[in-house]
Amino acid sequence: MNLPNKLTILRVIMIPFFVFFLLFKPEEFTYRLIADIIFVLASLTDLLDGKIARKYNLVTNFGKFMDPLADKLLVCSALICLVSLKLLPAWIAIIIISREFIISGFRLVAADNGVVIAASMWGKFKTTFQMIMIIVLVLNFDNYYMHIFGIILIVVATALTIISLIDYIVKNKDVLKETK
Repeated sequence: MNLPNKLTILRVIMIPFFVFFLLFKPEEFTYRLIADIIFVLASLTDLLDGKIARKYNLVTNFGKFMDPLADKLLVCSALICLVSLKLLPAWIAIIIISREFIISGFRLVAADNGVVIAASMWGKFKTTFQMIMIIVLVLNFDNYYMHIFGIILIVVATALTIISLIDYIVKNKDVLKETK
């Protein structure tokens, strides 16, 4: 197993630890900080595994399958925990998670037709803002300005989620056309 795939597996292994530290004693900042550090490290493995795989030509079918799955597991776990802690409205989590399912479906149909749908600029912005939003919300600072900053991040991440979904659909609508 190559290094990028090991990093992807490490990301999946980190998820239960992230969830544990976030939910065990959410009222204690130390536990939330540990959860945040785990989330940041897991997010960095996502950045690293892709760069290493492309740079050293270590792209594998396992990586193509597991990397996006690991990303979705990490983000969805975080969103569900944040809803549980009443730090994120459920409808926001539903929008973000629904977008991930829709795009995954698009990619499956495209792959079945021999088409690869690459990540777009909007998708990358969306991911960046979602990660920053999660990091800030997990810390749950008891500070008015950080609370406002968290709300702004929620609005921007949600808007980028919707924009990136529309962008994917418009650019790739031909994938859904029947071919005979």
